[in-house]
Amino acid sequence: MLRRAQYEIIEDDNPYYGEIPGFDGVYASTKTLESCREEPREVLEEWIPLRVSHNLGLPVVDGVRLKIEHVA
Repeated sequence: MLRRAQYEIIEDDNPYYGEIPGFDGVYASTKTLESCREEPREVLEEWIPLRVSHNLGLPVVDGVRLKIEHVA
């Protein structure tokens, strides 16, 4: 997923912007390129369990669809 990340320089106080297409809300806007590469990873680590806990689907990545099954 992180290999899909896209980065750009924007005119802002935090000029480095990165996002992972298809993962709405997983993005970063930071002062350095290094932190811009790290922050989406951290956001993604919280984003996935949040989506699962709210019974929201996860994106298909490289043709792979994750199916969440509830276990009692």
